[in-house]
Amino acid sequence: MPRYRIDIEYDGTPYCGWQRQDGHPSVQQSIEETLQHFCQHKTVIFGAGRTDTGVHALAQVAHFDLEQFWKPDKIIEASNGILRQRGDLIAVTGCRQVNDEFDARFSAIRRSYRYRIINRNAPLTLDRTLAWWVRFPLDARAMHEAAQELVGHHDFTTFRSVNCQAKSPTKTLDALAVTRKGEEIEIIATSRSFLHNQVRSLVGTLKMVGDGKWSKEDVAQALHAKDRKQCGPVAPSCGLYLASVEY
Repeated sequence: MPRYRIDIEYDGTPYCGWQRQDGHPSVQQSIEETLQHFCQHKTVIFGAGRTDTGVHALAQVAHFDLEQFWKPDKIIEASNGILRQRGDLIAVTGCRQVNDEFDARFSAIRRSYRYRIINRNAPLTLDRTLAWWVRFPLDARAMHEAAQELVGHHDFTTFRSVNCQAKSPTKTLDALAVTRKGEEIEIIATSRSFLHNQVRSLVGTLKMVGDGKWSKEDVAQALHAKDRKQCGPVAPSCGLYLASVEY
């Protein structure tokens, strides 16, 4: 059975997340039903990251096996045509045949998430489901300096969801950068893998620094406390994007 890798972009607003859930629309379900429509057999797809409800993707990666060979260009064309007819906010941006050892999740060596904060007085219109609106001024430089306290190999218990199913809270955060471009503040987090709600928890904590309510020492103290109660408020899902997956 030939195996394929596809690259996917989606607006996560109408979905319960990547993973299929009974009674709720998911990205995985939409793509599986799309593939079944033109391949005429049930297909299970496996994603590189299980994005949560309302989280978007610029470059999600998934793999699947088909019962017969299809040209990658045909898979892209057919998938996008059906997804568009269904009204899904999903696009297949790339497809290639890969060997049987390729696994979208376990073959990945690094993932990057992007978080968007629009920092202005006026409320959002075009970006209201695509970014976090923060009305009062934030100090992006202070946020970046505090973010460096979180880079490295740490126990991230403070920044993981109580529902996280990871076996260990210990992760290596390769980079956490905060930059401002006009009224937009962008936060990029890079690691081999992340805990459930880790990025949104980090962003919510750094926002407290930007507000002037926390210092970078407070962030370091929260990290070392290894206590979920010491985390800042979790940032909303609308500003988070799975930006890239490296293999």
